[in-house]
Amino acid sequence: MEKEYLISKWLDNDLNDQELEAFKKLEDYDDLIKLSNSTKGFKAEDFDTSKELDRVLKTIHTTKKQNNWVKPFIKVAAILAICFSLYYYTTTIDTTISTSLAEKTTIELPDASSVSLNAKTFLAYNKKSWKNERNVELDGEAFFKVAKGSKFNVITKAGTVTVFGTEFNIKQRDNYFEVICYEGIVGVTFNSQLTKLKAGDSFLIIDGKKIAKEKESSPMPSWINNESQFKSLPYREVLSEFERQYNVTIEAKNIDTNQLFTGGFTHKNISTALKSITLPLHLTYSKNNNTIILKRD
Repeated sequence: MEKEYLISKWLDNDLNDQELEAFKKLEDYDDLIKLSNSTKGFKAEDFDTSKELDRVLKTIHTTKKQNNWVKPFIKVAAILAICFSLYYYTTTIDTTISTSLAEKTTIELPDASSVSLNAKTFLAYNKKSWKNERNVELDGEAFFKVAKGSKFNVITKAGTVTVFGTEFNIKQRDNYFEVICYEGIVGVTFNSQLTKLKAGDSFLIIDGKKIAKEKESSPMPSWINNESQFKSLPYREVLSEFERQYNVTIEAKNIDTNQLFTGGFTHKNISTALKSITLPLHLTYSKNNNTIILKRD
């Protein structure tokens, strides 16, 4: 239907249902309604429809002509707003690094401190705010070599570790939280209590209980050299670590996984590793695709 015809009938309040739907689809519909609302108080009771139609169309034409500069301006403003939003978003979001099962990686923080991530570990930090607030979020296990003069916090679900120019390892898994200091001093905050660790000291929480440990004599965690070592730890922790390093599932039915285990396994050879964690406990194993089943002799 012609636009002028529909507008004319609209002015006469004579649109049928079909014509009303067509009228609402006109690109000038919003302008017409605004003009109608703004001129209601000034219309005479009687007016010439054709003259009124000409007046309305001229008004729309004039309004559009005057507003020709507005649309390009709005487009430019929208583009600038989007660019600003993208810049703000990309400069304020956290930098995240994660490792998969059987994967390790080493990254460098903005202050040149290095962090080695063990398998199945997540780490996040904000590069933009690093100068004012050095916070690292960690879920998993990581070994930190902190640059001299740099101080920051490592925040885990179990507790917070405050560091200053030191080397240390943090392991935070389900019901397991361990911090080992290899150099310098580390402050561990757990349940609102601060514990300071010196080189060789450890802080270990298993199932919510603090566990005493011997002095650490190694210069770095064993997993850095592709080995996992355990000293009097529940066997379930050994199995969980094995699953992370080899991307397998272990079934240990009828086996006491709470018994303490001392020993270790290599990350380079699964057959050798399996013997290392089964022979000391007189266990046998079988494989079913990606699942390893442990049994008693």
